[in-house]
Amino acid sequence: MTTETTLDLAAIRAKLKASKGKEYWRSLDELADSEGFRETLEREFPRLAGYWPDGVSRRAFLKLMGASLALAGLASCSPPGSKLVPYVRQPENIQSGHPLFFASAMPLGGYAMPVLVESNMGRPTKVEGNPESGASLGGTDVYAQASVLNLYDPERMQTLTQDGRISTWDQFSRALAAAIDTQKAKQGAGLRVLTQTVTSPTLAAQLKEMTTALPQAKWVQYEPLSANNAYAGAQLAFGRPVETTYNLDRADVILSLDADFMGFGPGKLRYARDWARRRATKEGPGGMNRVYVVESMPSITGMAADNRLPMRASDVEAYARAVAVAIGAPVDASSSLPADIPAKWVTAVARDLQDHRGRSVVIAGAGQPAAVHAIAHLMNQTLGNVSATVNYTDPVVADPSDQLEGLKALAADLDAGQVDILIILEGNPVYDAPADLGFKERLAKAAMRAHLSLYNNETTQLCQWKIPAAHYMEAWSDARAFDGTATIIQPLIAPLYDGRTPSEVIDVINGKGGRATYDVVQEYWKTQAATGFDAFWQQSVREGTVPNSTLKPVQVTARPLAGQVPPRPNAPAEALEIVYLPAPNLYDGRFAPNAWLQETPDPTSKLVWDNAAFISPRLAERDGLRNGDLVELGYRGGKIEAPVFIQPGQAENSVSVYLGYGRSGAGPVAKDVGFDAYAIRAANPVWFDAGLAMRKTGKTYPLATTQMQHSLVGRDMVRSATLEEFTKEPKFAQDEHHYLKARGEISPAAAAAVENDFSMYPGHWKYPGYAWAMAIDLSLCIGCNACVSACQSENNIPVVGKDQVQVGRGSCSGSRLTSTTPARSTTRSPTSSPAHACNAKTHPASRYARSPRLSTAPTASTTWPTTAASARATAPTTAPTRCAASTTSNTPTTTHPPCCAWSTTPR
Repeated sequence: MTTETTLDLAAIRAKLKASKGKEYWRSLDELADSEGFRETLEREFPRLAGYWPDGVSRRAFLKLMGASLALAGLASCSPPGSKLVPYVRQPENIQSGHPLFFASAMPLGGYAMPVLVESNMGRPTKVEGNPESGASLGGTDVYAQASVLNLYDPERMQTLTQDGRISTWDQFSRALAAAIDTQKAKQGAGLRVLTQTVTSPTLAAQLKEMTTALPQAKWVQYEPLSANNAYAGAQLAFGRPVETTYNLDRADVILSLDADFMGFGPGKLRYARDWARRRATKEGPGGMNRVYVVESMPSITGMAADNRLPMRASDVEAYARAVAVAIGAPVDASSSLPADIPAKWVTAVARDLQDHRGRSVVIAGAGQPAAVHAIAHLMNQTLGNVSATVNYTDPVVADPSDQLEGLKALAADLDAGQVDILIILEGNPVYDAPADLGFKERLAKAAMRAHLSLYNNETTQLCQWKIPAAHYMEAWSDARAFDGTATIIQPLIAPLYDGRTPSEVIDVINGKGGRATYDVVQEYWKTQAATGFDAFWQQSVREGTVPNSTLKPVQVTARPLAGQVPPRPNAPAEALEIVYLPAPNLYDGRFAPNAWLQETPDPTSKLVWDNAAFISPRLAERDGLRNGDLVELGYRGGKIEAPVFIQPGQAENSVSVYLGYGRSGAGPVAKDVGFDAYAIRAANPVWFDAGLAMRKTGKTYPLATTQMQHSLVGRDMVRSATLEEFTKEPKFAQDEHHYLKARGEISPAAAAAVENDFSMYPGHWKYPGYAWAMAIDLSLCIGCNACVSACQSENNIPVVGKDQVQVGRGSCSGSRLTSTTPARSTTRSPTSSPAHACNAKTHPASRYARSPRLSTAPTASTTWPTTAASARATAPTTAPTRCAASTTSNTPTTTHPPCCAWSTTPR
């Protein structure tokens, strides 16, 4: 919902200064108690409950809900032209109403996310985490939960075409094979293959075979959210690229240098679980951990941190150098620390790290430059964390070379007319390549262009051959998780639209076209199994992980950086920087066609169906901006218009934008939603840079947020306590009298007097049957929104669209809470999650933290209690059956995340 009232930020600051103790609020409007906010609360139920605007036409309704409704259609579950007929004999292992679970993996950014896919009567309907995978420990994220909607999306590319005319796979195979024949005399000098990040052992072997047979051909990888900087930092520190993984369950102290390690990256599920292990009990196994985060915009990790400092992304290097020098690492310090970084954030953090040598960890964010990653490696080595909380392995990615340099070289080859055949296997470089590469204009210079894609997107539209891609639930493949563990990706349904895989295309180039992907994958793994391939294969497919495939640790030593890596000059304090971030719900834009994810609220701002330019309250006050004002963002000659959103906790003079919106292709759900931040993203630097110009246009743009959809009706928004207070009163978060007792506002005797009378249901009402309940431990919830996506998937909840969210309607949505005091640095706070569409009831639970290292608050930070992490939206009724391609088991395998527990206790 939106309000149009201009906020008086000076009055808000005065109110905060006069406040006593902790005060919690959900938005600046609520804190200001503005007229717009009061009017919204007054009309929440009486005036909006029956409102359905005439502007929502039948066409718009069907456009938004088409993908959701497709899940219910039986015809969409079969290839075009096939017929549904009754069973003559029911297939083995299929029982009506009894689901089967198949181990597989969802590739994202090239890395595997091991999953269990629920199948009902031969149709995949739900995704769960694979509890037997060490990469996730049974967790999933919003993308995996919503991926079933992409499978059944009628907007997927359904037909192979050449120059707009319907064609066939055989015709394409013959055309490509003929073109490759002409390249053999030139050793493939005119062939270029562009892929996303590849960790698949099978596909990597096929690409190696291609470049061996055609040594002048070039294979290029590109992801807009790649691990380029991490590999470059390892090269700087160790002289070779390595993969870095962390044992956060062993870490007492964690320092995040702009790293959202629980919200972004291939290891986020495991890291969130490991972090949660140390918060799960009063002291946790080995004691409760402590997390420090410096970042430009509140992230999932930052909102869960004990101490968080808003900091411009360009200032993180200077801070990292200062802490490194303080702990004795051989690093050159910056000439001066930016004025807005408190000195105690260096001394206190350095002392805490040193006090926990071998039990601490420093993590650099993917967007930070190579120097920051190298400094983090050297700090971990200096602190004795290597082999304890930090591990190094060979790269998981098949080719860890610089992806941006590879894309630049491809652009240069296109300009020079050296590309006769360009095969693009998935990805969307016309949309997400850096704007200064001009990939859209250069693409047309390739004589033969073919694109394998799930959707007819911006890149597909400029290629002669458009090839429908298979969804990961439709085809055999494999991929490695962040720790190197390989997973066999097995299909659960025949391709709905005759989709193809990258392996099939490379097979044609290698002269082996016509093989089934099952045979291709099996052929590779036969070379890896020493003996007993059949048993090896059955175990790998059944369990979801290939035995003994986890990469072994390698021994590397970080070299001194003093005198080798000079500090980068600090950006001027008044310079405005732009920071590019992955969209929490759309990733890099590949999930933009997914309506469930478009309507899943952003974990920080709770925006839906839009992105925004996030700015700090002080910057908004300086430029006279309010939520929804359109500004022009100018950077390196490019200009876009974007609505602003005032975000408490945002670094000063820093503007954050989400990538992945503003699509012109990929179907009606994604089209023209939000603005395209890629249009002003440069190749160097690619994540953030100073020099942004922001100009107010005088126009406005409506933003929809779920933040204020639910009235609390006078109930406590947050009940928080320190670990010591929690120890004295463990029930402080359950009932108001316990809370007041913990705060010392009522006596223990007064609390005991009302304890037995505190109930929403007075009397002796009884219900002897079973009652379902979902309990969320808010000490462990990080607000990742996987439960929201899971709820929609489990119950097939349709979206309502931006207009309906603006008037108070919506599907599953959470609520962000904020604090007038730096409560994250002193306590963990409880909250109640709003009711979901699945009617699951959530009970407050304690949030607590170990005493902060910082004796006083380093800055006016915020507290952000959030909704539950990955969870099923309805409780399982029976133990699931675990299945593989040709084996079955009745072993119960479904487990739930540590933040979520199911109960079927009779009342």
